[in-house]
Amino acid sequence: MATIKPFRGYRPAHKAELVASPPYDVLSSEEAREMAKGNPLSFLHIVKPEIDLPQDVDLYDEQVYAKGRENLDKFIAHGTLLQDRKPCLYIYAQTMQGRTQYGLVSAVSAEEYEQGIIRKHELTRQDKEEDRTRHIDNLRATAGPTFLTYPNKKEIDDKIASLTAQPAVYHFTTPDGITHDFWVIHQDQDIAFLCREFAKLPLLYIADGHHRSASAANIARRRKAENPHHTGQESYNFFLAVIFPANQLYIMDYNRLVKDLNGLTTQDFLEKLREKFTLTPSSNARPATRHEFGLYIDGSWYTLKAKPNICDENNPVAALDVSILQQNVLGPILGIGDPRTDKRISFVGGIRGIKELEKEVNSGHYKLAFAMYPTSIEELMKVADANLIMPPKSTWFEPKLRSGLIIYKY
Repeated sequence: MATIKPFRGYRPAHKAELVASPPYDVLSSEEAREMAKGNPLSFLHIVKPEIDLPQDVDLYDEQVYAKGRENLDKFIAHGTLLQDRKPCLYIYAQTMQGRTQYGLVSAVSAEEYEQGIIRKHELTRQDKEEDRTRHIDNLRATAGPTFLTYPNKKEIDDKIASLTAQPAVYHFTTPDGITHDFWVIHQDQDIAFLCREFAKLPLLYIADGHHRSASAANIARRRKAENPHHTGQESYNFFLAVIFPANQLYIMDYNRLVKDLNGLTTQDFLEKLREKFTLTPSSNARPATRHEFGLYIDGSWYTLKAKPNICDENNPVAALDVSILQQNVLGPILGIGDPRTDKRISFVGGIRGIKELEKEVNSGHYKLAFAMYPTSIEELMKVADANLIMPPKSTWFEPKLRSGLIIYKY
């Protein structure tokens, strides 16, 4: 069963549009400083607290985490964030290009994450996991939510639809054109209904936020070890999540740029590709279906279509397009063995568009680009259900969840 837990959230007392910020991991420190300039209410002061310290302070210096706690305490003391009087659930909706996704905001179980009821599909990096663990530990709060999903369920859909028929408590559109709406669910019968329906779900899946989830689980283990009277119901056993039905999510392509041809000429490279792909000149850069790739090189686009013998549909990881490209092109032909660490490859989220790939190659910074067909949510779930790990940079979810609309405090 999947446990959801109402909680007394801290949220903006007013001017939510000034408080809400992009998540910590999509902005550099310099970008965050610029975005927060002149806005003391920006939640970036809490999720990117280095912006309030001298620029020569290391990102992982203890001062950074202390400043985050100091800033959160100020937001609460000054009334920028107020705590709800009773435990509630919440709904967070985002509308982008006419599409709306409705997520239930709740606390979820760190123990269920450890047990695999909340399923993952990515490895975490130790440095990033330690950073978020220290951030949560110092704040005594999860300030940025984990993005979860589940196979949609009509009873939940219908209840969410009825609750969101009422006016939202927050409604604003950010400069990127995304509209954000937020509702508070405070009626006991509505909360009980949603808790019962989610308890009927066998699993939840992490869409985005593996480092947040792992870090919250680290805190739960640490607090449990320190508490001789541990019951499992303490607030540290749960963390903040927004849970969306899978059929509402939008996964974009996650494209690749490569700096050189590993010593090959363009003609030699194309000939090697033809051993495992059909290769045709194309005016359409975007792949039309799974196992197709767009290739941009020397000012021209090609369509690559994987030959059937290299597609292993029985293995949910091997069947991913990112795996097919890695195992048949990036590794054996271009010499990129580990895309996590190789400096010759870069990744470009689909939100930046195909023109970004052309621009980078035309500038000479990169030799070629691969346009990918988006990984589907069904593929993600298959990998997670098999307890396997997706290759890096397999999925790009849009829109991103804003931080600061709700905080779960320990």
